[in-house]
Amino acid sequence: MRHVFFIAGLGTLLCASTANAMPPVADTVFTNGFIYTVDAKNSVAQAVAIKNGKILYVGSSAEAKRYISPHTQKIDLHGNMLMPGLVDGHMHPLRGGERLVLCSLQYLPLTKQEFSDRIKACLVDPAVPKRKNWLLVTSWFQEAMRPKDTILDKTILDKIDNKNPIVVYSSFGHSALLNTPALEAAHITASTKSEPGGEIIHDAKGQPTGLLEDTALNLIFAAQPAASDEQKVAAARAVLAVLRKQGVTSFLDARAAEVDIKAFSILQQNGELTARAHFAPLITPEMGQDAKKSVDYVKGLSTRYDQGSITQQPTITVRHAKMYMDGVISAPGLTGILTLPYRINKGTAEHPDWQPGSSTGPAPYFPVPVLSKLLQGLVQAGIDPHMHADGDGAVRIALDAVEVTRKALPKSDFRPGLAHDELVAQADLPRFRQLGAIPVMSFQWGKRAPDTTGQTADALGEDRSNAMEPAYQLEKAGARIAYGSDWPVDPLNEWFALQVGITRQNAPDVEPQYRARLGDMPGLSRASVLRAITMNSAYELRQDSVTGSVEQGKIADLIILDRNITTIPVNEIGKTTVLMTMVGGKVVYSSGEFVPKTP
Repeated sequence: MRHVFFIAGLGTLLCASTANAMPPVADTVFTNGFIYTVDAKNSVAQAVAIKNGKILYVGSSAEAKRYISPHTQKIDLHGNMLMPGLVDGHMHPLRGGERLVLCSLQYLPLTKQEFSDRIKACLVDPAVPKRKNWLLVTSWFQEAMRPKDTILDKTILDKIDNKNPIVVYSSFGHSALLNTPALEAAHITASTKSEPGGEIIHDAKGQPTGLLEDTALNLIFAAQPAASDEQKVAAARAVLAVLRKQGVTSFLDARAAEVDIKAFSILQQNGELTARAHFAPLITPEMGQDAKKSVDYVKGLSTRYDQGSITQQPTITVRHAKMYMDGVISAPGLTGILTLPYRINKGTAEHPDWQPGSSTGPAPYFPVPVLSKLLQGLVQAGIDPHMHADGDGAVRIALDAVEVTRKALPKSDFRPGLAHDELVAQADLPRFRQLGAIPVMSFQWGKRAPDTTGQTADALGEDRSNAMEPAYQLEKAGARIAYGSDWPVDPLNEWFALQVGITRQNAPDVEPQYRARLGDMPGLSRASVLRAITMNSAYELRQDSVTGSVEQGKIADLIILDRNITTIPVNEIGKTTVLMTMVGGKVVYSSGEFVPKTP
């Protein structure tokens, strides 16, 4: 694969005037590096000068000497790559932080016995925190249960403990398995109904099996003991440590409860916030029926917590709202909304015969008239909509509502984000560019894995399976692709995600059936994935004028890497290590190679 990067005339690139007037003295100057700027031409420079948290100069090492005084911190990069800090446009950080300490199934493919043994071990481990008498279990890779098509119910958990509640959350965050005490605590019986957009799974006798899907999870959220404010703050502190080590300098919490925003706000007030924190409060389908009330809810949170313009100092921003259009297209859930029906097996397990069924997934969570009214209210209030849309039917609903809103508010500069877009109908690909809709892709999903092959592929059929994760097609159609890890749906590894975005292949040490490429669609270029996780995600979050690239006048959110990811073999990108992370000109993480190691 060819990768073309523009090498600027060093000494003239984006630099301040080289007239005879004495230039300002920099606080910090980086020299002798490979500075990947992510400017309009993907220019490369040698040096960067910084003053008061902003970039003074980008150009040659020789010219950078003009900004050095005896008081300037001088950092010789010795050829290492420096680039803009990463901007993660969709994650769930507090959930990720809590999973760092709760019982975790580690996203592993498990048999029933292994599943049971791991939970039993957590139950007796005093180091695993319990909330009162509840055991909460995370990172269950439901789609990877072995053997294939294994479905669990409450009985496996009841055998572990039938006195105290156990709740096991899938890594995707759209399913949960409850034991009988947890069902009782949530008052879930045969007659209990889920709110729109969810499902309580029942057995042949009409009794709940213990599996909940999508908005039905709200029943258990309301019942289980909440983390204390102190635990939330501790989780937020742990999150920031993980993010700065990954090189993440800005993020969007794509389903923010007020307690989550409050936790990060406390850290910001204490001077501990080390990334620019954006929050999108959730509007449920039920809430969305009253557009004014929903808008007032988000505006109320914004009034209480939003800190205004983006500055060198990391702050809190509440200018987005999250809505779920559907669930997930992966089996066994199959809760994503499609334009054409899922296939069903009309044969047997031994001799399958997959044919089109009648279901296109659940009913729309937000019908277009409801969603359009809600979007217009949000836009008029200065709130950008951020919509989870997994299946092509859900993508179409979101785009249709954006189109109605554009026509109703033709002068409005809103930036709608459509997260995930795992399937997009061919007719809808150009609509992203036409409507200014931003696909926020999770590149790490574009590989062969239990959630993209097997029963998922059977239910979708060959054509749709080959069309999964259409980042290349969206870019070719002119869409501005942003990136969002969706952590903790997957382990947080931004660099492996970028590698998969290019190769559409899993790691070489996975099981043999997952080593081939996913489908025949090309991957993105290195330049495209780097722009997605910097400038394009910064655009999504409305901070592209001040971050997202290494350019004169922008805030110095920068990272140094242990390798040049524009030139190394592509399968080594996932092994990248961040050596230093700087936010607003301040070093918030260092491994010790260039500045003293941070605690």
